[in-house]
Amino acid sequence: MQNILILEDLPQVRTWLKCLVNELFPQASISESARVHDAIGLVSVLNFDLALIDLGLPDGSGVDVVATLREKQPAAQPVVVSIHDDDGHLFPALQAGAYGYILKEQPREMVMEQLQRISQGEPPLSPSIARRVMAYFAALPKPQASLMPHVKLTERESDVLLRVAKGFTLPEIGVQLNLSRHTIADYVKQIYRKLNVSSRAEAALEAQRLGLFNSSHSSNHNRHF
Repeated sequence: MQNILILEDLPQVRTWLKCLVNELFPQASISESARVHDAIGLVSVLNFDLALIDLGLPDGSGVDVVATLREKQPAAQPVVVSIHDDDGHLFPALQAGAYGYILKEQPREMVMEQLQRISQGEPPLSPSIARRVMAYFAALPKPQASLMPHVKLTERESDVLLRVAKGFTLPEIGVQLNLSRHTIADYVKQIYRKLNVSSRAEAALEAQRLGLFNSSHSSNHNRHF
């Protein structure tokens, strides 16, 4: 990580986030902002690898910053850090292109662990957020097969995709399938490429669309959060 943006209007929370970032990415240059307007201005002059974005700001919503980053800097990874875990905040942020969604109320160690996943190529999601995303996708009506583009996954790829969609980390999937973490990472890259997705949320939607949650794959691999 070279450049990191922190968008948070509460000084004490901003300091807390900065301490976490300094510990996880000690070589990174950190830019701070307390307003949407100022953050968008920073995005226009600096390239960011990671952005930690609050949603409720004095002059608007952090969702606008997520969308701006996705438009102007596709390689950036905007991660929402919020107190809100309801659908009205979560899904607009994901639709705007949020790479992850972390709840502030979690213990410091959990937030650190979730942010560390970024270095491993895994989107950071709080467990309750992962549950909400899975419940949302599982409740969607299954599209008719005739309307679905043909995507051919191997049985192993389907096994990996289902576990990714359920929120398991790469090391956990490796243990379950008796494969190395690096092998699982290769499978995930291959799956994402085949499905043309780039996040766990999109992977979960594709797993639901392909019927994996309702197939024999899911009967033996339910996860309790």
